[in-house]
Amino acid sequence: MPDSPILIISGTNRPGSNALRIAGILAGYYERLNVPHEILSLADLPPEMFLPASYANKPPAIQELQKRILDSPGLHIVTPEYNGSFPGVLKYFIDMLKFPESFECKPVAFVGEANGLWGGLRAVEQLQGIFGYRNAHIFPERVFISAVKNKFDGDGKLIDPAIDKRLASQVQRFASYATHMRTCLLPENPASR
Repeated sequence: MPDSPILIISGTNRPGSNALRIAGILAGYYERLNVPHEILSLADLPPEMFLPASYANKPPAIQELQKRILDSPGLHIVTPEYNGSFPGVLKYFIDMLKFPESFECKPVAFVGEANGLWGGLRAVEQLQGIFGYRNAHIFPERVFISAVKNKFDGDGKLIDPAIDKRLASQVQRFASYATHMRTCLLPENPASR
């Protein structure tokens, strides 16, 4: 398994979000597999990231985020659906990262969640277009969680066994996929030339 952690990105800055709860569930499954991982919540983005000058001159906190993205063997993105799309803060986060190297050949998995019937399908499909444009490797096993507000008990524990099983499967397969893709893309691997 990779030394650098897979980054589980909670794709909203809304406090107490369902995306962050789901990111925690994914982290639990990575933990059980002994796969290095970290949660990156967009609620914790450094305030200086939102200064207009940060487009041209990246502050140290943004440079650190950039390094985490570049070093990670894969990104596991959990996105809610807001107004038929993904949150603006997630697009801003993507826009602040170096082009093209941030996502070039980077394995990316998606979980969509929403209170509506389609479980974040539109948000994930739009993100797939963006990450495809950025030459990421899109992991095909997506998970969609509809009626997300009904999937947790009062303590924030997931109570839908079918969703739990799909999340566990996605984590296991994505961990293998990210490791395999990293091995294929290492410069010292003759097959990657």
